[in-house]
Amino acid sequence: MVAHTCNPRTLGGACRALMDEVEHDITKARQKKAKVGSFRINPDGTQERRKIPLAQSEAFLTDLLEKVCERMNDYKLEEDPVTKERTFKRFAPRKGDRIYQEFKKLYFYSDAYRPLKFACETIIEEYEDEIFSLIAQEAHYLADKLCSEKSDLCETSADHTEL
Repeated sequence: MVAHTCNPRTLGGACRALMDEVEHDITKARQKKAKVGSFRINPDGTQERRKIPLAQSEAFLTDLLEKVCERMNDYKLEEDPVTKERTFKRFAPRKGDRIYQEFKKLYFYSDAYRPLKFACETIIEEYEDEIFSLIAQEAHYLADKLCSEKSDLCETSADHTEL
């Protein structure tokens, strides 16, 4: 049974990190369009194809969920000096950030992120349909929606803070 606090050593911390990454990619993809429809040609020579937001494309979402857990090594475990609460925080810059080019010259490797990556993969396996559904609904606060409301992996965050 999964604990109901957002213990970063369990699925709760991984869920928040996962949904932070998904929400970041979805936000970037919202400005782009993807062509969908049939490759079949109608008798009049036309094809039934239309453009939809890339963030709603099944191919985009499937690709995102297949690769997102690789980014769990961009997170580190931090302890709040006052509350002693331990949470995962992103330490690595994202592609497109100014410092990213300098940062990617450095090489970090640690087995420490493996449990987080495994938990991420487990969450996707278990809650893939719920993740797709939340994205299709264009829900806000994806981490709270999935990690607290849909799966009960974490307590609800009152302030909807970023990781």
